[in-house]
Amino acid sequence: MTAFRLGSIEAVPARERPDLLGAPVAAFVAAHDLGERIGVLPIDPAISETAATQQRYALDPAALVNCVVVAGRREGDERVAACLVPSTKRADVNGVVKRRLDVRKASFLPQDDAVARSGMEYGGITPIGLPAGWPILLDADVVPQALVLVGSGIRGSKLLVPGAVLAALPGVEVVEGLGRPVA
Repeated sequence: MTAFRLGSIEAVPARERPDLLGAPVAAFVAAHDLGERIGVLPIDPAISETAATQQRYALDPAALVNCVVVAGRREGDERVAACLVPSTKRADVNGVVKRRLDVRKASFLPQDDAVARSGMEYGGITPIGLPAGWPILLDADVVPQALVLVGSGIRGSKLLVPGAVLAALPGVEVVEGLGRPVA
């Protein structure tokens, strides 16, 4: 068994605890043989938000990665993408993301839409298992990280994933400057 450790938390390989994965995440992990390459750990759903998780486990904020879903329109066609940035940054939605989607304006997908379309719980949305065809924009600062903490598709757990594994997911584009530092 491979253990995944980040600061004070330890996770087990995802294949050992599929019950801790959202349905689309579990299906993706199985289909792409990721069960040994990523870890999963249960958490209290009340601390699933990034700031609460960081505080509870005293983790380096750069190791916590947020996944936000954005959308924009071009000539009547909606374009949706997921953006992954460390918690030390905010996605540059109306700069970098807007240009990458080639839309006039990009905005966060409303919570209900993000949940319905991803098949994941709010506070647990992760790039692993998102609908095929959604581009995944990954801030370049995430790639060299040995392990980062991301959602698992549900609020009651988190994934520990090497940055390189995130960068190798289908549909991922590594983007320099995707996130802007939080003041």
